[in-house]
Amino acid sequence: MNDVVAAFNEYFEIIHVDSPELLRDVFRLRYQVLCIEQRLPGFDVSCYPEGYERDSYDDHSSHILLQHRSSGDYVGTARLILPDPVNAEKPFPIEQHTRFDPALIDVDALPRRNTAEISRLLIVRRLRQRRGDSEKKPQRELVEGNKRRFPHPILALVVGIIQMSAQHNITHCLSVMDPSLNRLLAPYGLQFDAIGPLADYHGPRRPYIIDLIKMLETIYVNNSEVWELITNYGSVRLGPLKHTCEISSLEISIARL
Repeated sequence: MNDVVAAFNEYFEIIHVDSPELLRDVFRLRYQVLCIEQRLPGFDVSCYPEGYERDSYDDHSSHILLQHRSSGDYVGTARLILPDPVNAEKPFPIEQHTRFDPALIDVDALPRRNTAEISRLLIVRRLRQRRGDSEKKPQRELVEGNKRRFPHPILALVVGIIQMSAQHNITHCLSVMDPSLNRLLAPYGLQFDAIGPLADYHGPRRPYIIDLIKMLETIYVNNSEVWELITNYGSVRLGPLKHTCEISSLEISIARL
């Protein structure tokens, strides 16, 4: 077992949200990060008197929670906004709040039934900070000195996003991100392709897309530790690889652990 996988298994567990109770935990965590911690502009606490942050897209989304094993706390969450089951051509939020550059993307060629939007990708503040910034137990355990034992908690959420994508036959993901987040993902081979200019959408953010199959092919070649982490040593599969290698797949599947 490589060190990155070992650290993930020691500290984290991906919880797939499959009950109303877990979904309420998602909404509470989003309220904490977006409204209380005020991670992004535009989420005024007074607009959420119930202490939940939610919207209409949650009705056709897949959700995960990131659980810190030793404390049992939920420390992160993400959702995939899936194609609307009634109208697969219904625009995603990214299409309503940003502008696509036709020189960068052919929208008509987008496989909409196999496309989702990554949204509400959130990590609680205490897990994002280095030693000295917080006295919370989860953060202290993840670092030795000033070096993280696990590269970055965002990678733990990527594990869950790949699992959700496999479960729902998703091969392409859209996302509206701060460009700094995309730069953070780049060293792990997880960078998205920009498809439009900056827009004012909860702050200056840019529309991006990623072909998950091509991403996994590239990571398999260039960063085996990250590939082993996000695919669970090849158990989570997102279609056939286009080059010859030790693992190949003819279907989208996910191993039940």
